[in-house]
Amino acid sequence: MANPALTALDHTGLPYRVIRHGPVASLAEAAAARGVEVPDVVKTIVVRRGEGDLLFVLTPGGRVISWPKLRALLGVSRLSMPDAEAAKAATGYARGTITPFGSTTAWPVVADERLRGREITLGAGEHGLAVAVDADTALAALGATVADVTDEEPTR
Repeated sequence: MANPALTALDHTGLPYRVIRHGPVASLAEAAAARGVEVPDVVKTIVVRRGEGDLLFVLTPGGRVISWPKLRALLGVSRLSMPDAEAAKAATGYARGTITPFGSTTAWPVVADERLRGREITLGAGEHGLAVAVDADTALAALGATVADVTDEEPTR
């Protein structure tokens, strides 16, 4: 069965490198398995603006969405995250594998500005599968809005 994320990447003409790895239980494990630094492991988060109005937010590893910054950027007073089932229905991907590439709906993309100028890795629609891409080229291909939308992840 074809992988929709890889098929979509092929259609963009965007150069990418496939990374296959075993199960990971943390961001640090994902970075080690992919052979990259934590900030280069990009999390794709589905955010709901309203009923049937979703978007993808790309955040570097070690950072979390700053809800006040994202609300200000989008000009809205409320945002939420759909549950895992709703996210899968909206994207075609299970949590932990979500990527804007090949999603069943081409939702808008917002990317944190710290992704610029580096090679990043993104989930590729299956557990244990990622792709490495040039961030600037990928963000351009996605038509992403790039802005400061994250804060450092709090330490526990």
